[in-house]
Amino acid sequence: MNDYTSLVQQYSKNITLPKKEKQAMISDLLKAAEYLESVGVSQEEITLRLSYEKLGDFYSSPALSWYPLDFSAKIYPVSMKRGQMAIFRLSVYLKQDIVPQLLQMALTFTIKRFPFFAVTVRAGFFWHHLDTIKCRFPIFPDNGRPCVPINISRNNSPALRVLYYKNRISVEFFHVLTDGNGGMIFLKTLTAEYLRLTGVNIENANGVLDISETPKSEEFSNDFEKFYTPGKAGGFVEKRAAQMGGKLSKTKPCRVIHMDLDAGELLKVSHNLGVTVTALVTSALFYATKKALPKNSRGKVQIQVPVNMRKFYESSTLRNFAMYCILTMNPQDISEPETISGKVSADLKQLGSRESMTEMMRSTYKLVTSLKSIPLFIKGPVARIIYGFLGDKVISNTLSNLGVIMLPPSMNRYVEKFDFVLGTLITNRAACSLVSYGNHAMLSMEKLTEDKTFEETLGRTFKSLGINYTLSGSDYYGDK
Repeated sequence: MNDYTSLVQQYSKNITLPKKEKQAMISDLLKAAEYLESVGVSQEEITLRLSYEKLGDFYSSPALSWYPLDFSAKIYPVSMKRGQMAIFRLSVYLKQDIVPQLLQMALTFTIKRFPFFAVTVRAGFFWHHLDTIKCRFPIFPDNGRPCVPINISRNNSPALRVLYYKNRISVEFFHVLTDGNGGMIFLKTLTAEYLRLTGVNIENANGVLDISETPKSEEFSNDFEKFYTPGKAGGFVEKRAAQMGGKLSKTKPCRVIHMDLDAGELLKVSHNLGVTVTALVTSALFYATKKALPKNSRGKVQIQVPVNMRKFYESSTLRNFAMYCILTMNPQDISEPETISGKVSADLKQLGSRESMTEMMRSTYKLVTSLKSIPLFIKGPVARIIYGFLGDKVISNTLSNLGVIMLPPSMNRYVEKFDFVLGTLITNRAACSLVSYGNHAMLSMEKLTEDKTFEETLGRTFKSLGINYTLSGSDYYGDK
């Protein structure tokens, strides 16, 4: 192996972490250099790709910053029950297997651009808050269930994790940090830096941030507060929803299923029906959910659809800035998607409008401010009651659609597809999420029951509409 003494010395000067962590980061550097050397990269080029300048001053300056939680995030830590946590996962699939040594360095270089993600969650007297941490942020092999709780009680435990498996890079976020939009920007930026370390020139565009750039204050703004205006509040649904059948698994999730839909066919059918992709897929979810209801089911089928507030307000925040609408139908009124998609589309336009979402944003503001003077040890039980009232008992299913992912043109040839998995549920037997890239529209289902009625009905429904798909995902994890 070539001599990297000078590079190691430069790293040592720019890392002032505890000895064990500093040694681990130097080891990361040498492993990456050894890999690049093994595939024929010159020492000069290796030194350039792994330049100490990419560390900036992030690992040499003290961790002084802290961030209050945004209004959407404040309810998560106080409402959590033991073993449950609001986690979601975003994944990108490349066309070649991941090199862990390079992914580790990509994370080391990228995290400094997102200091509001380089945090742990701590409890104050009235609210939790985010404390910046300075440490080595490790990657992990992905060999278990997705979206398992992160141990934030451990000292300096990051509120996100980066994993790899074959050709897949996944990032799991505690929802207090960000929503799907902010998370996707982090994943795209991390992936771009990884590809650069492999020798690919990727431009900063379409959500790939410049990791050498100073983070901007508007990127970690609480835009719920920024855009709050007094007025009519509303939007919360109070009646319990019908729940699908099947025994709830003790292992959560017990299975994750990816339905890789042909995006061209999905778009064609949507256009022929005069509705959006979200409306069509939501209609299919209504139908499949109805078929999975037990015979003695009570209540209406209610599907939650998150709405990105950035389409209504000029926002650059990478933190949470989404609300949701709940679409409701009586089971007896639900039929095939081609019949109900017009109504679902009209409901989405009305309930997911700027006016309706602004009313819900006001409700969220009032909910948080009503709790602000209650000490945290009392606030926890109160928030759990509120969450039980407003949480997943009032919905039957969820469809979170991140839309079409756009990448820098130079990046497209290296990326195959994306997927998006929602986190742990309490009573819902399934939660669904959708993300599209190229001709892949990945509909992912997180299951809390072994019963297959829902997904099998959904599959037959898409086939009947002329939309082809392939299935992948986990085996049944079982009750452990």
